[in-house]
Amino acid sequence: MAKRTKIKALLDGSKVGETVTVMGWVRTFRNNQFIALNDGSSLSNLQIVVDFENEDPAKLKRITTSASISATGKLVASQGRGQTVELIAEQLEILGDSDAEKYPLQPKKHSLEFLREIAHLRFRTNTFSAIFRIRHHLAIAIHQYFHEKGFYYIHSPIITGSDAEGAGEMFRVTTLPFENPPKTENGEINFKKDFFGKSTNLTVSGQLEAELAALAMGEVYTFGPTFRAENSNTSRHLAEFWMIEPEVAFNDLDDNMDLAEGLLKYTIKHVIEHCAEELAFLETRLLEEEKQKPQHERSEMALREKLMFCLENEFQRLTYTEAIDILKNSNPNKKGKFQYPIEAWGADLQSEHERYLVEKHFKKPVILTDYPKQIKAFYMKLNDDNNTVRAMDILFPGIGEIVGGSQREERLDVLMARMEEMHIPLEEMQWFLDTRRFGTVPHAGFGLGFERLVLFVTGMGNIRDVIPFPRFPGSAEF
Repeated sequence: MAKRTKIKALLDGSKVGETVTVMGWVRTFRNNQFIALNDGSSLSNLQIVVDFENEDPAKLKRITTSASISATGKLVASQGRGQTVELIAEQLEILGDSDAEKYPLQPKKHSLEFLREIAHLRFRTNTFSAIFRIRHHLAIAIHQYFHEKGFYYIHSPIITGSDAEGAGEMFRVTTLPFENPPKTENGEINFKKDFFGKSTNLTVSGQLEAELAALAMGEVYTFGPTFRAENSNTSRHLAEFWMIEPEVAFNDLDDNMDLAEGLLKYTIKHVIEHCAEELAFLETRLLEEEKQKPQHERSEMALREKLMFCLENEFQRLTYTEAIDILKNSNPNKKGKFQYPIEAWGADLQSEHERYLVEKHFKKPVILTDYPKQIKAFYMKLNDDNNTVRAMDILFPGIGEIVGGSQREERLDVLMARMEEMHIPLEEMQWFLDTRRFGTVPHAGFGLGFERLVLFVTGMGNIRDVIPFPRFPGSAEF
């Protein structure tokens, strides 16, 4: 095929006067003369000017919304409003027809719910092309951040025989027949006859495997898909999502907080620098959406203001105990405005509590530390008080918790006692315990849900709109 030039490279006007070829999808075709063409390289379209008097009428009829075309001609400064350059078409070729009557994405506003039903086509809308370009840049920034700091990227397994969280809500992986699986003498399913010779599941976390690597290579991170079989139909949960999980040897909780704060600021700064057009579009979209809400439900900050809020403020660090005192004595708690009132130490904080601390009390991102051990995982380092663990959560405006992590329990005896206390089978985790038997060291890590980060940066309200093909209860389309 002829060598094409991406539309993004033409919009700055540096190629005015040159003859170029562009290829893309028709957004609109006005007056049989003006084609708005988009090729995915930019949110903006390129206007193609057609000499309709000298063009085949049959070809012009085929230029419909979402038809793909190739156009060759001279790039000139535009005389009209709305664009700086346009292409005067000398050659026009239809690459792929699109039936205008059947194409579901007509040039009008569509609801996000409708677009989820046709997720295979929603990439073609401005909203979703902007979201997924930002998603790309966030992923690149994450890899750059860790690479620049000397971390190694570890691919943790998708199929595992352990439950890192102790949650038990996992997707089972099996090749055994469902209608008549082999049984043991006790009548239980005989997983020794299965493909792996044992019961296996889709992973809920790459953390434990990352710890194994960190305790030999120093600084590592995983970035891969994780799975939760929770029957949860909320705007914040997915059954399949991506996690970033660094693990660092010779780090304590303070080092861990520094690393996480640095990562969030680095990625946000990267998007501000590389996705200005997309952020401006999504901010305008969000402002229009907010107009439909009652005043008290509207965001206090515009999208880019919210990003700068996290970039320019040092994250406030305080203990869970200090946070409980603040929340107990807050006006919303005293006046019964919290849906989940804070009554005593030990409460599991909800999003409304986290947002109050960030948006109302401190007016900056918050890192909470030293949570009650009863509400945290077995691998978190136990404090000397025997009641709290060296855990940390980072809280952001509008979204609440975005990062969860901890200093890991490196003491073998304490870790085994915690596992027994929480009914984690020791015999299945000997490989994990070996890292504490043979040269244990203080170490720490955290998990950042990638979709939570994309949700925050794009200002979208539903996590199903920031992953290309969302998986949730009752839905595994495409």
